[in-house]
Amino acid sequence: MAKKCVFSSESVAEGHPDKVSDYISDSVLDACLAQDPQSRVACETLVKSNQVVLAGEIATKAKLNYEEIVRQAIRDIGYVNDDDVFHADKVFITNNLTSQSPDIAQGVDARKAKDKDTAEQGAGDQGIMFGYASNETKELMPAAVMYAHHIGREIAKIRHAGRQAKWLRPDCKSQVSIRYEGNKAVEITAVVISTQHTDDVRRKDIEKFMIEKVIKRCLPKRLLTKNTEFLINPTGRFVIGGPQGDAGLTGRKIIVDTYGGAGHHGGGAFSGKDPSKVDRSAAYMCRWAAKNIVAAGLADRAELQVAYAIGHPEPVSISVDTFGTSNVDEEAIEAAVAKVFDFKPAGIVKQLKLKRPIYRSTTNYGHFGKDELTWEQTNKVTALKRAIKQLSK
Repeated sequence: MAKKCVFSSESVAEGHPDKVSDYISDSVLDACLAQDPQSRVACETLVKSNQVVLAGEIATKAKLNYEEIVRQAIRDIGYVNDDDVFHADKVFITNNLTSQSPDIAQGVDARKAKDKDTAEQGAGDQGIMFGYASNETKELMPAAVMYAHHIGREIAKIRHAGRQAKWLRPDCKSQVSIRYEGNKAVEITAVVISTQHTDDVRRKDIEKFMIEKVIKRCLPKRLLTKNTEFLINPTGRFVIGGPQGDAGLTGRKIIVDTYGGAGHHGGGAFSGKDPSKVDRSAAYMCRWAAKNIVAAGLADRAELQVAYAIGHPEPVSISVDTFGTSNVDEEAIEAAVAKVFDFKPAGIVKQLKLKRPIYRSTTNYGHFGKDELTWEQTNKVTALKRAIKQLSK
């Protein structure tokens, strides 16, 4: 008998204080990479009330106006209203960025290996990273988090267009709960939206708009039933939001950034980190491999774990879990992955073209499930199938 359960995932909008911090950090990273692709960046951001604090370590040849980068990022998000306490042109900015530690740099910089003539780049830190894919959506992502992202993106699109729902403000959260029978999604049981708004709009008008203009347009009709519960601004009022209402920090929304809790997470955040940090680049690599496993039809679900030691170029372990959904032996899939994909830090950067200023496009509504990103390509399907066939001989 198929197991029945309800699984929930959330998403947060770009105006959420933690996402404001993530976006500022990734804006700094992109600005560095645009001038100097070899930049080493670890930028953390704190936002609260009318203040922004930058901290971290950067080694770059880029000449940057950090104040303007911060203010433009806040403008992009939409904190430009006259009544915003946290306002792009009015925030106070404290810059505590310093140079990267030479102790870290010596382990990460490419060096001559004793038994090779080629330079080897070590991992930027020790740690474990995961990648996950599932065939339950066209993006090969878990449904609950993907649908929550769809809602957030649609609300942001409406807000930025400014033609309707002019009462919308940047801060927003969404959540979707799905009832499963076995691995099959059969019904959306609840949708939660909490969106910041102006003081002059009625809650019932917000509720009607979100149900009719957002939820019913974003979510699959087959999964919305008469039993689906809609909880729109359940506290009744959400006028004070963003950094005015709550402090924000880079890297606090790691489950939103990944798989909504459906897959494991190694604990390392992404935003503000250049690709020498395997917390970010190896997580992207694992997603690429997992997605290609599922796209190749080798399994309905796949999760990769990879582990590194700081300064060491080779991963210390790579493992694959298909949760009993594979069509071939898991050990064969694991061997095929090791054959097709290069998990060395330098290899990851080269394969996924990670030294480009692409990271602001990853910040909001998940780092996965976006077709334009290199790690979302399913261009290794044929190679994986060929490797499986060779290994079975």
